Amino acid sequence: MSFTSDIKAEICQVKLDDNEAKAQLCALLQSKGSLHMNWQGSYISVQMENAGIIKHIYALIKRLYKIEGRLSVLKKMQLKKNNMYRLQIYESCTEILNDLGILTASGLHSSPIYKWIRSEKNARAYLQGCFLGSGSINSPKTTNYHLEMSANHEKQAYGIQKILERFYLPAKVIERKNVYVIYIKQGDKIADFLRLCNATSGLFLFEDNRIQRDFYNQLTRLDNCEVANEMKTFKAAKEQLACIQILEDHASQLQIPEKILQVMEIRKKHPEASINELCDEAYREYGEIISKSGMKHRLSKIKTMAKAWRSEDEEVDS
Repeated sequence: MSFTSDIKAEICQVKLDDNEAKAQLCALLQSKGSLHMNWQGSYISVQMENAGIIKHIYALIKRLYKIEGRLSVLKKMQLKKNNMYRLQIYESCTEILNDLGILTASGLHSSPIYKWIRSEKNARAYLQGCFLGSGSINSPKTTNYHLEMSANHEKQAYGIQKILERFYLPAKVIERKNVYVIYIKQGDKIADFLRLCNATSGLFLFEDNRIQRDFYNQLTRLDNCEVANEMKTFKAAKEQLACIQILEDHASQLQIPEKILQVMEIRKKHPEASINELCDEAYREYGEIISKSGMKHRLSKIKTMAKAWRSEDEEVDS
């Protein structure tokens, strides 16, 4: 099973009171339900590839309205040829839709129904239904975080976005192939959404993978930073050694201060040392306590003194 399927299976196991169950069922029917007419009258049809969610919808209707539905399996003949699962409700379909508040003169009401999103607990159940009907989350093992839900109508999409914002979950809406997609890409906000839906096991798995990836990414950044610093130190040391060689070649014509000579010796003995390490070596060999800025000043002095004696073939990259 995919990570999304596991999350949906877990949400289906969450215990709901009757109002929460109706809020969730309302979202599911708005997302995946359709109203039909035949010679027998009107009926509700819900069709999905996820058998578990179809069974969940069936259980909700049976629990809330004490009626039976008709389950069937359709075999797709194109592309992946997956099974499609269909639930049809013939009995009391108008009463169910009226009770849920989604039946209008022109069909099913597309926007979130106020009475099912007014309270926090019902709004959470409504979002659970939206995710069960049309949601998906990238596997936490992938390199990017992405949660999305889709809606067939613009009002429904922006209504879902507003509910998410009530729970401090900033989502964006885009139109894709005549469907409106509500999505979140921040890892911490996706974790908050899973917590909101009471998908505890999925939340733990998501957070575990997210923490591991962030930890390894931080290690990689630190490694890259360390390598960059080492390359910078090596380049600076190479230039300093070249300058020291120039001063030594012209030593008879120069008066080099004792402290500069000491730094020149330390650098020659420790060509790969950093500034801090040179300060430690100065204390170890000469007993002098020198600050990092003081060491930088002396190395800069060496470079300035050597500059006057450089010929074009002696110049080093700065």
